[in-house]
Amino acid sequence: MSRPMILPFLFGVIGVAILLGLGTWQVQRLAWKNGILNEIITRIKDTPIAIPSEPDPERDKYLPVRATGTIAQDELHILVSLKQVGAGYRIVSAFETDGRRILLDRGFVGVEQKDAPRQALDVEVKGNLHWPDEVDGYTPAPDLAENIWFARDVDSMAQALRTEPIFLVVRETSESDPSVTPLPVDISGIPNDHLGYAITWFSLAFVWLGMTGAILWRIRQRTK
Repeated sequence: MSRPMILPFLFGVIGVAILLGLGTWQVQRLAWKNGILNEIITRIKDTPIAIPSEPDPERDKYLPVRATGTIAQDELHILVSLKQVGAGYRIVSAFETDGRRILLDRGFVGVEQKDAPRQALDVEVKGNLHWPDEVDGYTPAPDLAENIWFARDVDSMAQALRTEPIFLVVRETSESDPSVTPLPVDISGIPNDHLGYAITWFSLAFVWLGMTGAILWRIRQRTK
């Protein structure tokens, strides 16, 4: 190898090694994330238990629970959009059960059903405790006059409905209102982009290798 080729060769080898390392790291992260998602899926569908007296947002996230109580008439409307359905609202109501008052995510209604009357109901529900992470610096403040919220902020919703900051997302219910469609907790909102990142890094390594080979070939042709 001639002297003019040494620096491009080293630069190429180091670059390819770094990109391959990043791709391998993303493959490892993919395996780690898939393991976590499988654990969450298993937990979500586990046998429901009674709501703990003092649930912990970290320990009890996704905990399957069951409860019997009364859905109060006061409710909040969280603006959402569903694929193949369009815009609508999640109905979050106060739920009175075993002498306590918590938040109940009953499910989805279409835009036209936002302000439809919903009576207080005695129901049995099964679902999962949840503390959604949906609020950031770009989330608009709720329009209290129109009762339109743009994210499920458990603390703020609890304050608005005068409940404990306990959020139960319905999976099954004895409720007979056909206009409310439960949207159970699942893993669709948990990002898992590591495969795409791995493909990107490996592709860049391949391109870097090709460019390095082309540069070395041109240098060799010039020195002949």
